[in-house]
Amino acid sequence: MRALVVGPGAEGRFAEVPEPVPRPGQALVEVRQASVNFSDLRHMGRLPEGTVLGYDAAGVVLRAAEDGTGPREGARVAAFGAGAWAERAAFDTGSIAVVPDGVDLVRAAALPMAGLTALRSLRAAGPAPGSRVLVTGASGAVGRLAVQLAQRAGAHVIASVSRPERAARLTAGLGAAADVAVGRDGAEPIDVAVGRDGVGPVDVVVGLDGVEPVDVVIETVGGPSLVAAWALLRPGGNLQSVGWACGQPAVFPPNSTFSLGPARSLNSFGDVTAPADDLAHLLALVAAGEVSLEIGLNGSWEDLDAAKTAQLGGSLTGKIVLAVGRTP
Repeated sequence: MRALVVGPGAEGRFAEVPEPVPRPGQALVEVRQASVNFSDLRHMGRLPEGTVLGYDAAGVVLRAAEDGTGPREGARVAAFGAGAWAERAAFDTGSIAVVPDGVDLVRAAALPMAGLTALRSLRAAGPAPGSRVLVTGASGAVGRLAVQLAQRAGAHVIASVSRPERAARLTAGLGAAADVAVGRDGAEPIDVAVGRDGVGPVDVVVGLDGVEPVDVVIETVGGPSLVAAWALLRPGGNLQSVGWACGQPAVFPPNSTFSLGPARSLNSFGDVTAPADDLAHLLALVAAGEVSLEIGLNGSWEDLDAAKTAQLGGSLTGKIVLAVGRTP
């Protein structure tokens, strides 16, 4: 079968690879759509040459698991697991969820890694209703979902983006009302999404200047943003470091990690084990219209180089999803 693999020079290339042989607890899936994550491209060089790339996929079950677990043959599914950028892939049934009617496979493929990261990092941080939650890189895939999930939990969300145009896209996607939020360095004020029926408000801000202290941070940018976000964390607060998009070091000033009162904590986050139930929960939220996904590009996997340029160059917001083989 055909797959995208790590080639010489750590570049993605097409290759003919052996058909996957599922273990008893795995289903064989015909991959129809696969999404591109920042980490898939940035860390390609860390994988052995010939490794099949990708983690996020959506498609149709060709062969159900031998042990009787997981979706039936013919079911439309979203899956999370190594080797997703291939015409067919074997996934653990604990990493597969059935895609509800009304959710297309493009959106389903966009969800696994970003959705699981957002959901589980918020769960680990444990924001209470009414608490203040800062999400950095909020226009990115993880950030956008973290904003919506924290808002649904009743938190007051401060969604930080790097540029006003990204704020405009985010507020449009969240259905923002025309109120004033915090700007930076003379920037124009940004809209605020007003809470409703117990759902918390969202302040969309450019940068972190002028932001008041928070109880929880979901930090996706790294480097100076991580340092600045830590400085905004209240005593007893928790910062979940889930990404390092900027690629710059984080340099903490002397004594900046000390504060009086209950201890603040900084945690790294990367738990994506046995995601089936959480993935099904996220898909149900998408189906109900309670969580939205932004698709920045839906092209063919033949255009991986263009997708890589868009993803790493910062010229695109929203998920990149590539059609694998025939389209759904």
